[in-house]
Amino acid sequence: MSALLITGANGQVGFELQRSLASLGQIIAATRAEMDLADEASILSVLKKYKPAIIVNPAAYTAVDRAESEREQAMAVNAAAPGVLARWAADNGAYLLHYSTDYVFDGMKADPYAESDPVNPQSVYGESKWLGEEAVRSAGANHVILRTSWVYGHHGNNFLKTILRLAQERSALNVVADQVGAPTSATLIADVTRRIIEVVSGSNAPDVSGTYHLSAGGNTSWHGYATHIVREASAKNVNLALTLDALKPISTAEYPTPAKRPQNSRLDCAKLTDCFDLRLPAWQEGVNDVIERLARAIN
Repeated sequence: MSALLITGANGQVGFELQRSLASLGQIIAATRAEMDLADEASILSVLKKYKPAIIVNPAAYTAVDRAESEREQAMAVNAAAPGVLARWAADNGAYLLHYSTDYVFDGMKADPYAESDPVNPQSVYGESKWLGEEAVRSAGANHVILRTSWVYGHHGNNFLKTILRLAQERSALNVVADQVGAPTSATLIADVTRRIIEVVSGSNAPDVSGTYHLSAGGNTSWHGYATHIVREASAKNVNLALTLDALKPISTAEYPTPAKRPQNSRLDCAKLTDCFDLRLPAWQEGVNDVIERLARAIN
């Protein structure tokens, strides 16, 4: 069986990848303790030890606001490390799957973003992820880059879990309503990754190297997302202090942050679904699944 290396194994996507890829080969689940992506020597040591045929890289510096003051760390993990992985993959005949973000765009387009649209990152985080993409492309390895958005899961920290916690603690809450995107579950990302690996590992595998967009179907605002979370949690009998009428929409201007967020994070996923014969579920499906799991734990 082929060896598959998963970086950032304790992260939201890394955790789900261990489930989705388990039957495809020998899984090497590398945590930061074993493989520090800010340290090239650490990366190369793990690669030389395990010699993976497939590298899956969900690990990233994701503290979007803190990246504005920790540029060097963000660039090391998000920009330099993917290049190290990709060059090793090119030299050793390995396949690389790497994840990127809607933050490579400025969010000013009216329609969903296609892979061919020009990038214009507005934050250190977005710039670092774009430079990581470019490092992967320039290395010459067989690769797939998946840009995704608004990632959440039952494992790790994310917007969904934060809103659910705050709804239990607070009787009023303000949430930004003029940024739109598609909440995308770590489970969906991991399952799509499995599908891609099955395609590229098959006999007479097509050349599908390139960049693809991956997000759940439909779209909403952060306020719409929060409203759905509160409504579903209430329906699952989670004891909430927050009522829907006390969940107030506000503008981005009313909630300033160190890093600028894209107002439009919608991604056109037609290239991905056509190439890999996929159906992407509505964003509500994955959100409801996670809320149900969390509600069982709470109740």
